[in-house]
Amino acid sequence: MGRPRRQILRLAAGVAALTAAPRLARAQAYPTGPVRILIGFPAGTSADTFARLMGQCLAERFGRPFVIENRPGAGSNIAAETVAAAAPDGQTLIWLTAANATNATFYEKMSFNFTRDIAPVAAIARTIFVMVVNPSFPAKTVPEFIAYAKAHPGEINMASGGSGTGIHLYGELFKMMTGTDMVQVQYRGDAPALTDVIAGRAQVMFAGSTALEHVRAGELRPLAVTTAARWDALPGVPTVADFVPGYEASGWQALGAPKATPGAIIDRLNREINAGLADPSLKARYTELGVTLLGGTPADFASLIAEHIDKWGKVIRAGNIRPE
Repeated sequence: MGRPRRQILRLAAGVAALTAAPRLARAQAYPTGPVRILIGFPAGTSADTFARLMGQCLAERFGRPFVIENRPGAGSNIAAETVAAAAPDGQTLIWLTAANATNATFYEKMSFNFTRDIAPVAAIARTIFVMVVNPSFPAKTVPEFIAYAKAHPGEINMASGGSGTGIHLYGELFKMMTGTDMVQVQYRGDAPALTDVIAGRAQVMFAGSTALEHVRAGELRPLAVTTAARWDALPGVPTVADFVPGYEASGWQALGAPKATPGAIIDRLNREINAGLADPSLKARYTELGVTLLGGTPADFASLIAEHIDKWGKVIRAGNIRPE
């Protein structure tokens, strides 16, 4: 009985090796040419900067060009739709942000399903936001801001880069959790929104890391950061959660691929990304941009996506927030 069993085990091992060999060969041969990374935002945006840093890192690690292609439009859906329909060979990837996950709830009708048609490769960085006001605004702390907002309902203009953007949703969550009434004022992008807060035409904004230089210049007053932990770039600034227990809002930057991309290619991309994030020089460059690094497995990233869709989907539905 022992010999046939050993023969069966050897045969099974041989079959497994033969099955794994093509997958391994594909991963070792990857990529076969330049890799495109589509991004749903214009050149010069923070997401574009993050993507180009990682594209350069991957080009160095793979010895092939990783080319960033900007495909802005429809809240980053145009780029995602293109990648969802691309050949699943790893030659076309997508730079993802939290907006892609938010859009799964925000847009009722899309030609693709984000969680079904895009495969998570790796989460790369968590983006931090800060609640800022014009220096002339009377409140100097979050409790003072809440008290002022309740005493002046509907009189505070809350600037955002558009309906359904992260900056808008972070403010909506603040309103819901504090029982305050503020007016969302939409701009065509975050930059003009921030400009109007600096000018005093809007009073508050839940701004991204681009606000940091204006805070340091004294053009904006930071009241709190939106993440659960304090931000090293503004060590003296508390978190919103210090005053509004349970509040947390943050974005992320990541990489995805068409859904049917072979697991061996996704795993290799994931390994190289994590190795890149461990490199002190790349880590320092990302840190300078005001983000905290994530990394982890594709499964870790899939969990992050699911949590994001669940949390912000509730905010979108509760606030009846729709594209405008």
